Amino acid sequence: MAEEKMESMEDFKDELDRSFRKINEGDILTGTVISVGDEYIALDLKYYTQGIIRTEDLSEDPKFSARREINVGDEVTATVISTDDGKGNILLSRKEATQVLAWDKLKDDMEKKIDLEVTVSEAVKSGVVAFLEGIRGFIPASKLDLSYVDEKELPAYVGKKLMVRVITVDQESEKLVMSAKEILKEKADQTRSEKISNIEVGLVTEGTVESLQLYGAFIDLGNGISGLVHISQICNQRIANPGSVLKVGEKVKVKVIAIKEGKLSLSMKALEDVAATEITEEKIDYKSEGDATTSLAALLKKAGF
Repeated sequence: MAEEKMESMEDFKDELDRSFRKINEGDILTGTVISVGDEYIALDLKYYTQGIIRTEDLSEDPKFSARREINVGDEVTATVISTDDGKGNILLSRKEATQVLAWDKLKDDMEKKIDLEVTVSEAVKSGVVAFLEGIRGFIPASKLDLSYVDEKELPAYVGKKLMVRVITVDQESEKLVMSAKEILKEKADQTRSEKISNIEVGLVTEGTVESLQLYGAFIDLGNGISGLVHISQICNQRIANPGSVLKVGEKVKVKVIAIKEGKLSLSMKALEDVAATEITEEKIDYKSEGDATTSLAALLKKAGF
């Protein structure tokens, strides 16, 4: 019992020491939310007086709502901007603490390639704006989706939740850039790999010429899968440009000749070779005493079949 009493006294002494510790402007403190109002939130700082954070000092996000996003019992970290707000309370700013702490976290998130959820708050020239850790960040239009996003489409993103990764953190110039494209590409690649795992070398199928390059043609096989017909695999004749034989949108038959690292190598030439072999096998030359040539059907009939 005596031991328990001593521990209680020690605990009380620690609480007492904390409540009378010296607090200075610029200190970063963490407190527990004890009330949330329209004009400010109040924090229990384990101090002889409470901390106050005015609504305008909570976040840089103009759409931030204390009542919606902060609850009693939450822990909030903020910077001391005044040791007395005129009513005996310690005046704090979460915005300032965020500025100090957030950049380090954002840099860590970038290095670890952490996936983060943000809500687009506004459309601006060449992209959209979203807040992360209270910092205003930019998502370029080119990083919003796998496909091209036109400037006229940007307002439709406002209010949308996106999964993004931090790709640029520059505290000195207060530059934060995010991207949704990397995450979308990884998911698309994974889906593609799963689909390709069901394809076997030797498969003959039909596809549509998707694009023409100097080195070959990309063929859309449907279901989000495409493959390359190298220029050397387009036909038996030597050609200088795939465009001299194929055109975009044309339907073609192809054979899968290789699968490597999730990429399909296709051939049209292989099907020409197969067709040529089949035609050759259908003709059999039979030399009689004369020099007449007999068809396969006539030969079989003569043999009694």
